[in-house]
Amino acid sequence: MSFLDSIRFVLVGTQHPGNIGSAARAMKTMGLGWLTLVAPEQFPHPEAVALAAGADDLLAAATVHPTLEPALADCRYVLGCTARSRTVRLPEYSPREAAARLREAAGQGPVALLFGRERTGLTNEELQRCHAAVHIPANPAFSSLNLAAAVQVLAYELRLAALERDGAGAAVAERAEPPATQAELEGLFAHLSETLDDIDFHKGRAPEMVMQRLRRLFLRADPDQREVRILRGILSEVQRMARLAGRRAP
Repeated sequence: MSFLDSIRFVLVGTQHPGNIGSAARAMKTMGLGWLTLVAPEQFPHPEAVALAAGADDLLAAATVHPTLEPALADCRYVLGCTARSRTVRLPEYSPREAAARLREAAGQGPVALLFGRERTGLTNEELQRCHAAVHIPANPAFSSLNLAAAVQVLAYELRLAALERDGAGAAVAERAEPPATQAELEGLFAHLSETLDDIDFHKGRAPEMVMQRLRRLFLRADPDQREVRILRGILSEVQRMARLAGRRAP
């Protein structure tokens, strides 16, 4: 099985149905077939089918989710395609570097590549769920890139990465423990936020920036499932001790 089969293209909040069809066509020409849609404004739609131009099977098989969370729940690695600098600081890769990272991570399970809305792209909150960002180095004087064109660029780089891997006979090294899924990481982040509140860590200050930095720390660390369980066990013990301390206080 090609690593391309483990790569999920996720289109978030797509406004024009024709772009969904064009994206499906771009994917199919490069041997990619896993399309996921999050809260599309119009789908299914005849314009999507017309512009798919033979990639109707990708549209028929596409999964549709109302929010991003279930679309990424089982993913081991997530990259977000963005055209502009955001307040969320992320490692940033070129399309070629991103393809190499996805090729490596796909050996451990599903991975995802996110594309945002035509006018506004991905929100900061959506980017926080990504391990890193992908930036297409377009002409700075005219950097606006159509959604389907961006999909085509990344799909092409992934196709090249697949051909290079097949030619070299490269094998992906397996980890001793599978990496944590997005759902498991989000569970850890929620537990961590709750624990910090329980011990009054923030002392009345806004917790958003602290949690944003902690998310970046753990995403860089790329913990496996066992490590996440250990961390959550530590947090549970911290919460238990905090409750005991609260009961003993005069």
